[in-house]
Parts: sequence; C-alpha cells; structure tokens
Amino acid sequence: MSLRPPRLGQVSVPGRDTGLSVLEAEMMSEAAAALGRAGTRAEAALARLTDPEALAEAGREVLLRQAADAVWSFFIQREACGLKDQRQVIADLAIPRAVLVRIGAR
Repeated sequence: MSLRPPRLGQVSVPGRDTGLSVLEAEMMSEAAAALGRAGTRAEAALARLTDPEALAEAGREVLLRQAADAVWSFFIQREACGLKDQRQVIADLAIPRAVLVRIGAR
C-alpha cells in the first residue's frame, strides 16, 4: 500500500482542517490582502496624475513613471492570484495610454 500527499488544489473534507488547508487559507488571505494594497497604490498614483499640486511639485514625467510602476505591480499581483485579463481593470481605473506604454519599461 502506498500513500500520496494531498494535492495543493484539492478541496479538503468539510469540518476537517488539516495543517495544509489552514496554510492554504492563510496564503490565499494574504494574496487577497496584497492585491487590495496594490490596487490602492495604483489608484492613488493615478489620482496624483490629475492633481494640479502634485503635477507642479513633481512634474508629469515623474508622476507617469510612478503610476506605471504602481499599475505594473498591481497587474503582477493580479496575475499571481490567477487573474490574467487586465482589460476590465484598465477600463475601470481609466488608466491613461501614457501610463500603459510605460508599464514594465525601465
């Protein structure tokens, strides 16, 4: 008789929390929290693009670069959570083309 370890994607028996299922739940919770934080940072960076005080203080190019970095981080976190299609996020956040063309550029 041979035993196999449980698979990571396998649903556990209801009412029976194993160490692995508890760990998986904690990891999913942290991934969701990280996705929320990344989304908040992206929204804040995009909002600064329309803030006249921030534009005067930092300059448009700096703000565009910061927004691109924040949006890129958000996209990466979404992909890590299994959300691969970014089109709806681009529409919902109204991400300007000037930001999109800078994503990933260094």
